[in-house]
Amino acid sequence: MTRGNQREKDRERAAARAGKNKKNDDGLTPEQRRERDAKALQEKTAKKAAKEAAGGSNAGSKDTKK
Repeated sequence: MTRGNQREKDRERAAARAGKNKKNDDGLTPEQRRERDAKALQEKTAKKAAKEAAGGSNAGSKDTKK
């Protein structure tokens, strides 16, 4: 039995998946990357706290009633 072009399509899909998993080379050292990520996280939490303080919706709250 022949598989037609199934092998070729599978190879193309595998190549596309392999291309997506490449590590981003942003030229930063691990220390710089940690600092950048920590700053972004602090900004995100500050933004969320400001939204909740302003009477925002309950988005993100973990109120689970059992």
